[in-house]
Amino acid sequence: MTTTEAGTGTEPIIHTLLDDTDPAPLFTPFRSGELSLSNRFVMAPMTRAQSPNGVPGDDVVQYYARRAPHLGLIVTEGTYIDHPSAGSSDRIPLFYGDEALAGWKVVVDAVHAAGGSIFPQLWHLGVTRSQQSPLNPSAPIISPSALSANGQPRGEVATAADIDEIIASFVRAAVDAQRLGFDGVELHGAHGYLLDQFLWSATNRRSDRFGGETSGRTRLAAEVISAIRAEVGPDYPIDFRFSQWKGGHYDARIAETAAELDEILTPLVDAGVTLLHASTRRYWLPEFDGSDRTLAGWTKHLTGLPTIALGSVGVAGAFMEASDDRQPSLSIAPLVELFERGEFDLVALGRAVLSDPEFTEKLRAGRVGEIRAYEKEHEATLY
Repeated sequence: MTTTEAGTGTEPIIHTLLDDTDPAPLFTPFRSGELSLSNRFVMAPMTRAQSPNGVPGDDVVQYYARRAPHLGLIVTEGTYIDHPSAGSSDRIPLFYGDEALAGWKVVVDAVHAAGGSIFPQLWHLGVTRSQQSPLNPSAPIISPSALSANGQPRGEVATAADIDEIIASFVRAAVDAQRLGFDGVELHGAHGYLLDQFLWSATNRRSDRFGGETSGRTRLAAEVISAIRAEVGPDYPIDFRFSQWKGGHYDARIAETAAELDEILTPLVDAGVTLLHASTRRYWLPEFDGSDRTLAGWTKHLTGLPTIALGSVGVAGAFMEASDDRQPSLSIAPLVELFERGEFDLVALGRAVLSDPEFTEKLRAGRVGEIRAYEKEHEATLY
């Protein structure tokens, strides 16, 4: 990546983002059921910890509203559902309680006023919850088998009653999202958090109906989706975000083959999910031996559902990647090629739009020399 200094000499800009690739296909409208988007770009959820006492304030409103005109869909940062063990930080937004929900209503209205659409991401940390949590400090850490991603004992095994309460908590959050005017919901089933902990055989060693073979490990996610679908009606969008990798375990896999991925995704489709968000660290890489299909490509191929691709679009390095292992080019040619090949319907941008809220507009207009490149050391100021 070539950078130079602009304006005051403090903001890097990208000069090698584009070759001769026309980004126009990514700016076509998208429609599926109740969801109608102006373009194919999605703002990916990014944890910010900028909501004191869990309440999104004016700065959160402004953060999303300034990006809304340039993106088809915004997925919020992860928000804690109301299960006592769901969260740790008292600065990450809640998705329950009158004050927090009132704050989210202001966010929704501001995004809609700017011409955007928005989903909340609903989140339960599971075994990754801090033992010194300022949020509900007396609540236990619970997970499928009381095992961390390293295989070490941690916390308590979720009981059948715990699971019932977790499902009910996700449902309450989804119903509140619909009531507040959100355009759909995303369930965080990726990156080693609770729903993902049930999906992954390394953290799910249960012998009851929520463990064992793939059908058991997928059951909690499917039951959450089914219970939400029963309350929000047949058409309200439900998005499920999943990944192979986990935090600190980038070689982890919930599916070793396309057949195993099919076994995981089919119950989610049957339960009523309407979009699937395939989170990877490098969107362009083939997922399974013997095929050049990406994870998003396999997801769409197996399910037929609209699929969101994610993974280092518009940034030099993959998430948590060593600084000496960076992309030599930020060309969007591979992205457009995969889109036109039918591998995905929507593409999620994270750090690119964190750094520059107008990233997509500058891309569309050919003003790539004005794009502010993402740099980790500037992250604290990128709001």
